[in-house]
Amino acid sequence: MVAVIFRAQTNELDDRYFEMAKRMRELAISRYGCLEFIAVTEGRQEIAISYWNDLEAIERWKADEEHRKAQELGRNYWYRSYTVQVVEVLREYGMGFGGGESAEFER
Repeated sequence: MVAVIFRAQTNELDDRYFEMAKRMRELAISRYGCLEFIAVTEGRQEIAISYWNDLEAIERWKADEEHRKAQELGRNYWYRSYTVQVVEVLREYGMGFGGGESAEFER
């Protein structure tokens, strides 16, 4: 599994931003096989983490025309600065997260 970690310092976020963020999440999951997409904003800080099966899916997502337009809008209006990290998930473990089980798990 591969994760993309997007961190940003935001400008003022408007309704258009929230509509675009929702659309990008839906598109990543439905068209490109994103496994999970989580985003949190606190003050002027934003972090989004998306999980993917492989790098090829991420490259297809990165090349999507709608996604490229959203990136352009982000650079021009919504983000003061940002970084993107693509990382391999080497191990995952926890307890009762996501599936509602109370048992421990490891993948």
